[in-house]
Amino acid sequence: MKKTILFLVISVITVSAAFAQNSDKKWGVGLEGGTNEYSGDLGSDFLKLPFYGYGGLSIGRYICPSFDLGINLTYGDYGHWEDTYYNFLNRKLDGSLQLSFKFNNGYIMKEESKISPYIFAGVGLANYTNSRGFASLKNDMIFPLGAGVKYSINDWLTFGYKFAWNYTNDDSRDVLASSQSGINDSYFQQSIGVYFSLGKAKDSDYDGIPDKLDKCANTPEGVSVDISGCPTDSDNDGVADYIDDCPNNKGLASLKGCPDKDGDGITDSKDNCPDVKGLPKFDGCPDTDGDGIIDSKDDCPEEKGLVEFKGCPDTDGDGIIDSKDACPKDKGPVSLNGCPDTDGDGIADKDDRCPKVAGITANKGCPEVKEETRKVFEQALTGIQFETGSDVIKKASYPILDQVVKVMKDNPEYFLQINGHTDNVGDDQKNMDLSDRRANAVMKYITDKGIEIKRMVAKGYGETIPVDDNTTQSGRAKNRRVEFKVIF
Repeated sequence: MKKTILFLVISVITVSAAFAQNSDKKWGVGLEGGTNEYSGDLGSDFLKLPFYGYGGLSIGRYICPSFDLGINLTYGDYGHWEDTYYNFLNRKLDGSLQLSFKFNNGYIMKEESKISPYIFAGVGLANYTNSRGFASLKNDMIFPLGAGVKYSINDWLTFGYKFAWNYTNDDSRDVLASSQSGINDSYFQQSIGVYFSLGKAKDSDYDGIPDKLDKCANTPEGVSVDISGCPTDSDNDGVADYIDDCPNNKGLASLKGCPDKDGDGITDSKDNCPDVKGLPKFDGCPDTDGDGIIDSKDDCPEEKGLVEFKGCPDTDGDGIIDSKDACPKDKGPVSLNGCPDTDGDGIADKDDRCPKVAGITANKGCPEVKEETRKVFEQALTGIQFETGSDVIKKASYPILDQVVKVMKDNPEYFLQINGHTDNVGDDQKNMDLSDRRANAVMKYITDKGIEIKRMVAKGYGETIPVDDNTTQSGRAKNRRVEFKVIF
């Protein structure tokens, strides 16, 4: 008996080195309790009273996701009871080497599943004795075959149920040793147990999270990690605290975890204008017009300008900024608000009707009307004659009109105003119409001689602007006239 027990203990110690519960905790120890149920020449006691109890110890080691190898050791009663002569009660000790196939192997079920069904088969040695003296101490071999299921409470504690059928190589356990049946004795075992997973899980980066659960298995040593084994990221910006220059403010990986609200590539802590996109050379502040002058110091931030004008433009380069330059595209003196004066008469070209000829202010920059021109126009007052009551010009008027044409050709800057007048004889409205037709007849004559019509304007005033008394014949003659006036 002592030799048998010693043999079983040595077997447990030897084989347990090749057994594991999972890839992290490779050792497993279990305590089991259950019933032995006889099956042999006297029949079967499966699920029948009385129950014959036993206690057991299992030790195992992980091989791979699908297989575990272990030793199972049980000690307890084994027997059969009938109200006849054929009763027996044995006390037995058995141990077996068992190979288990696990369904939670990553193919059939997930490895991390809490429920783990399995099947097993094995071979072992049993020692038994008949407590009533019908049999002496004996040994036989057993061949267990069965199935079980375990439920994991956590990574080190598991509960389970196991059912096994143990076939023996002998037929003498029930005392009868019948050779007539040709079937050796066997017995069923049903048990419940508690199992403990031992060993230290592999932790390659020494962060306290097993590699199996570690989503960041290469974390540098000493770095704080979360429950998934990844470096702590307090602000959830995707940049781990240990490389995050701003661990409490959500930022960008490109800026080592620091925020950049305006998206200009400069962290807010170093950005003098954190809410407006700017340039590195201005510490994150903008230069909207790109003239090299920061907007905060640019009087014209949206127009490219010059440093000497605080960022404002001077398009014509006359030293006057465009906003104060009346002629921003043409260079001119300060005295004329930046507008040019081509003829130098002190009147800006834009206001000068004669920009290429020096003139006077009274004539809008044009020169004074020449004396000979005045004489021609005075002669025209009485020299232009029409057929009575008509707008037909008499031929005697052509010489003076030709002089007017010459004046217009010699002075291309002149614009001519032609005014027609009558005396008060006749109907007022007819006189107004007649004066207007006569003024336009004169303008047509001059136009026909080559003077552009756009340089003239003709209008009749009838009898409304007399120059002499209409009660006398000489006065009425003076009132019937065509006047010429140079306009600018």
